[in-house]
Amino acid sequence: MQQEKKIRVLMSKPGIDGHWRGGIVVSRALRDAGMELIFGGFQNIDQIVETAIHEDVDIIGLSIHSGAHKNWVKKLMDKLEEKGVKDEFMVLIGGVIPAQDFKELKAMGVANVYGPGTMTSQIIDFIQNNLKK
Repeated sequence: MQQEKKIRVLMSKPGIDGHWRGGIVVSRALRDAGMELIFGGFQNIDQIVETAIHEDVDIIGLSIHSGAHKNWVKKLMDKLEEKGVKDEFMVLIGGVIPAQDFKELKAMGVANVYGPGTMTSQIIDFIQNNLKK
């Protein structure tokens, strides 16, 4: 009997924004839900993409609290496109992100956006129901 492949998630923080609480809470919840977590820590966009490719992750999760979420997402999507792997990853972002920016971020290629107070069960359900395997 073949064992189902675990969902692999890279959780990183682009730039040098120092607030980690949300990323850690989400990482633990995903781990507890049976997913494999690669905790990238503070990484630039090139490092995030290289780590995602090297670690063969399914999901790139970004924790952003700096207000530069549109800039970081554009850089990430451009780099994924440049490497020819844009369609290989589900990209999720969380942090202090204004709700009026959600639609634009999704149009850029983000699968979903999560703000403060999001229940971790919502994130887990979204991944389980929407990840292409």
